[in-house]
Amino acid sequence: MPDRATSRLTFILGGARSGKSAHAETLATASPSPWVYIATAQAYDDEMRERIALHRSRRGEGWVTVDAPLDLTGAIEASPDHQPVLIDCLTLWLTNHMLAEHDLEAECRRLADVLSRPRGPWFVVSNEVGLGIVPDNALARRFRDAAGRLNQQVAAVADSVLMMVAGLPLKVK
Repeated sequence: MPDRATSRLTFILGGARSGKSAHAETLATASPSPWVYIATAQAYDDEMRERIALHRSRRGEGWVTVDAPLDLTGAIEASPDHQPVLIDCLTLWLTNHMLAEHDLEAECRRLADVLSRPRGPWFVVSNEVGLGIVPDNALARRFRDAAGRLNQQVAAVADSVLMMVAGLPLKVK
């Protein structure tokens, strides 16, 4: 059974290009390697391939990357005890499930349940999408609402919540 003092969930929120991922990587690498990076992105176009390549290039040796665009809970459950795990990011994972027309509420509950039992230092990245204007179409509003609910579920089980603003972490919880 992992030690609760070293088994903590840190939730890192922020807007686009706020420094969420880089900060999460810095926090994760404060623990000894190897570090597990669970990636939820899918490269559907050149721009997304470039973003994924940028993230990969920032990570040096010691990182083990696991691609989990849909089965995030399975990837988390398969991660070794006591190892730092960085999950990047929940909003892409949510998008993947929305596009696949899966039961979002069930998937989010399942994820929050797994995250409530960290077996090492875990770092979860998500976008805060509720700070802007109300989207003009039903799909975007559904996404914004689902992301807000998911973020609330994860924040509720997290030991620490950080909000990234212009590259600076603000402690929320």
